[in-house]
Amino acid sequence: MSDILFLRSLGLMVVAAALFLLPLRLARVPSIVAYIVAGLVLGPATGLLALTDAIEIISEVGIVLLLFLVGLELSLDKIRHVGRAALILGLAQVAATMVGGTALARLLGFDPVESIFLGIALTFSSTVVAVKLLEEKGESESLYGRISIGVLLVQDLVVVAILTLLTGLQDATEVDVAATVGELLRAFGGMGLLIVISVLAARYVLPRPFAWISVSLEALFIWSLGWCFVLVVAAELLHLSVELGAFIAGVSLAQLRYNHELRRRVHPLMNFFIAIFFTTLGLRMDVGSALDQLVPGLALSAFVLVAKPVIFFAIMPRLGFDRRTTFATGITLAQISEFSFIFAALGTSVGLIDEGLLAVIGMVGLTTIAASASLIEYRDRLYTLVQGERWLGYFGARPSRPGRHPKSLHGHVIVVGMNSLGLRLVNELNELGETVLAVDTDPSKLEGLSTRTLLGSIDHPSVLEEASLKEARLVVSALQIEDTNNLLTYRCRQADVPCSIHAFDRSVIRELRQLGANHLMIPKNHGVRRMLTVLRDRGLIES
Repeated sequence: MSDILFLRSLGLMVVAAALFLLPLRLARVPSIVAYIVAGLVLGPATGLLALTDAIEIISEVGIVLLLFLVGLELSLDKIRHVGRAALILGLAQVAATMVGGTALARLLGFDPVESIFLGIALTFSSTVVAVKLLEEKGESESLYGRISIGVLLVQDLVVVAILTLLTGLQDATEVDVAATVGELLRAFGGMGLLIVISVLAARYVLPRPFAWISVSLEALFIWSLGWCFVLVVAAELLHLSVELGAFIAGVSLAQLRYNHELRRRVHPLMNFFIAIFFTTLGLRMDVGSALDQLVPGLALSAFVLVAKPVIFFAIMPRLGFDRRTTFATGITLAQISEFSFIFAALGTSVGLIDEGLLAVIGMVGLTTIAASASLIEYRDRLYTLVQGERWLGYFGARPSRPGRHPKSLHGHVIVVGMNSLGLRLVNELNELGETVLAVDTDPSKLEGLSTRTLLGSIDHPSVLEEASLKEARLVVSALQIEDTNNLLTYRCRQADVPCSIHAFDRSVIRELRQLGANHLMIPKNHGVRRMLTVLRDRGLIES
């Protein structure tokens, strides 16, 4: 009977999340907001569903996978050239927002402990929302994108320390000060040990076995989850939060060259559990308390949406950034984080705040995530509308360079499959002066190439998106996999990008032509140079 109730509850949550996801996505509202709304409708609004222990467990798994994915996003290579600026911006923004948020909460009538909790909760920006929208706009490699990711990393390191502090308070007794201090020291010592283990493992232990297993992308996915739960168990043994273990596991794997493929593999599984987590958050929210605090909730939301960008507007010009970069960075980080929900939930379990304050933070999260998503989507129009070039000058920001920020790849040739044919094609195209992106599922085949490379299977749309398929001049497949070549040809036709496909057998020629392949490579009949000459004559590559 309990199994049936569990399946019924889980089914209701998934169906509700799906129903609310469609209309809100059409309105360009983030999926996180749709899930919270679904939980509000199922729980406080209709009473159709109540929390159970099983759902709480699934929600906890969702948090673990969420923070694992957040860690995977934080590759140090992305922020290496903006590290100093990201550190200064991150620490200054954390301090200014925490002080300002705490002061505003006190003015709104919250007691000191609640005010400090609110100030901290307002501090962090959402890595999931920011990175997802940056990737959708194709600007994760832009200057403001790398600065934003760097600031998020600094924020996440701060929140790791705060979560460790709360874990120590949770394990400590209320009346024994010495025991409380001892628990805090143990918690931070455990966190330091876990970080040292993960850093050493990422540098000396993980690269070789992960390189060996990476020939199988499915096995790579399982190994990455295995490493995640190894550190989750280690965190539990050290009496730390499991969220901390998952986050550190993700950061350690993000430093490997396979992190892009790992992110793509974890995303589908993570999406399911995240839907459950945020739906559960909606179920848990005390709507009555939130409505009682409607004015403070809206005031705190306005503070996040206005004060956070202004902080960046005030600091970034002092670091030498132009007006458009300054504006884009401030708008991208104008929301509160998934960490804010986790932080508030942990504070509730420790007994430092009540469910009413959790509802207020939920209201602020719902408002700021939805609003900032729209601001990011229409950022360029907003910049023109508010005459950003003029009034950002009052902050001391230098004028922006004319033109739009270029995407990372444009007018390039994508070569898929680094077999002998693919390698020859890459070398010949490089000699012709083409910008080439080499794609393969085996990292060993990409090593040593004097061109840009991308690890992943083109069966996944996200790989083609990362390869900037729509911006490519030509796609060339050297693969001898019929289904994959057919699918690639179909997607190239959808994207209106010419493709040259390896016709490795006469049996595949007819279907490739029906699918719309612009050119078929038949190495047995023509050498590589001859095939490139044909492509050049057809205008598919430059002379």
